[in-house]
Amino acid sequence: MTTTAPLHFEAGLDEICGTENADVHASSDEYARRFGGSVGEWMLSVQEIALSHMLSTHVRTVLDIGGGHGQIALPLSNLGRSVTILGSSPVCAKRMRHQIENGTISFKCGNLVELPFRDRSFDGVVSFRLMSHCTAWKRLVAEMCRVADSTVVFDYPVWCSSNFLTPLFFSIKKRIEGNTRLYKIFTTRELEREFRAHGFKRTAMRKQFFCPMGLHRALKSPRLSKVIEGIARALLLTRLFGSPVVIAFDRKQTDD
Repeated sequence: MTTTAPLHFEAGLDEICGTENADVHASSDEYARRFGGSVGEWMLSVQEIALSHMLSTHVRTVLDIGGGHGQIALPLSNLGRSVTILGSSPVCAKRMRHQIENGTISFKCGNLVELPFRDRSFDGVVSFRLMSHCTAWKRLVAEMCRVADSTVVFDYPVWCSSNFLTPLFFSIKKRIEGNTRLYKIFTTRELEREFRAHGFKRTAMRKQFFCPMGLHRALKSPRLSKVIEGIARALLLTRLFGSPVVIAFDRKQTDD
């Protein structure tokens, strides 16, 4: 696992290591509260199920870019994968302090869009809660592909969903969630085009929710949310209009 340098968890934003720091907020206790309680636990379980369909058993070493929130690093580590989190600042390691200190997860500070690793250093690269907030997302894609030996998995909000209403209802969403940030919404086609340019092809995709996550937080009832989402999935509404999307790209073989 990557050697872990001494961490200074009280470091301020003036101690950013890299030029892209979209992960700082997602690694905070404030952000973690968005996924607190039974509703948050349910939403994270849906995310874990989606991820489990993307990473094959041969992916043993994983780089989690911007993963200081622990939503992906923890379950992967619990499954026996060797996980390294790359954060843009020492503060991004704060929530994973126990796991880093006991050696179950490694942490490295660096530029999220100029990764401090050799080509194909990890079996797989994952990144959740980052792509839509990254100002240089094309550079992020290029770097993901460079250091991944086989697989890249990440999540993103897609236009063909309730996200097309974001400009109209952003203020309402912010009142419900409290700390919502502006974010980029993608089409799957533009992401496929970008990964294709780096020798990767889409191999799997799973849309998580038909209803906006903010609505589920407002309902405060995971049982009701499960019923609503179960019906939407059965009617293929999630398949057509679901978001966020978890997507996997694999490196093309030379004979593809």
